[in-house]
Amino acid sequence: MKKAKISIIAAVGENMELGKGGKLLWQIPEDIKRFKKLTEGHVVIMGRKTFESIGRPLPNRINIIVTNNPKFNEYVSINQLIDTFVAHSLKEAIEMAKKKESHFAKASRDREIFVIGGGQIYQQAMKYADKLYLTIVKGNFEADTFFPDYSEFKKIVAKTESGDKKYKYTFLELTR
Repeated sequence: MKKAKISIIAAVGENMELGKGGKLLWQIPEDIKRFKKLTEGHVVIMGRKTFESIGRPLPNRINIIVTNNPKFNEYVSINQLIDTFVAHSLKEAIEMAKKKESHFAKASRDREIFVIGGGQIYQQAMKYADKLYLTIVKGNFEADTFFPDYSEFKKIVAKTESGDKKYKYTFLELTR
């Protein structure tokens, strides 16, 4: 059986800005649509703060939340949430995701695990990642959370320029 790829997906500013005050810096409908299309039917791994900012598990995906809090399950009634699991390290989350993805993926050729944030989780996940799906938003933005250096990902798999009334952006797929 084909090994699951680990991919990171994020929208970042030109200076690697990710968010401020626990919130994303922009809401771009085309980016949200792309995120949904890529991640549905797969396992997503996110940090606790990202989960709390979303406010619920993402539908049509297996959600794995990474937290240091050993009582997080009780706090969120996680066992009442369908397809939602807790891990206490990124490594544990990835191992759990590999097992879940093999049962959940639409087809074995589609085995892909997505790391969806936030900043600390992205930082830790870079060494495990096979692929990056980035939306690079043109401009400078005030932020307190930044995406890590990804200069090791040199091969451009796909690049598409786009934009709307508010933002110009580039969809980028990169591998090492």
